[in-house]
Amino acid sequence: MSKLTEWLRESNRWKHLLGGLTLGLLADGWYCAVLCGAAAGGALELKDRQWGGSMDWTDFLLTFGGCIVGYSLKHVLL
Repeated sequence: MSKLTEWLRESNRWKHLLGGLTLGLLADGWYCAVLCGAAAGGALELKDRQWGGSMDWTDFLLTFGGCIVGYSLKHVLL
């Protein structure tokens, strides 16, 4: 469990996952969840590059995947 928490704390990955989940819960449809997840993840990674960092595909995929999971949870629970 500690390895997972260390991995999530690296590069604020937990924030990417939580933000994606939130977007997914707010999405109206699967297409909206996919577009919002891709746009938000891409925008966050573009911001990282513009501020001198490098793109982290893991952060992008956590944002995108979190959005899909969030929408799936909403769809299953409601």
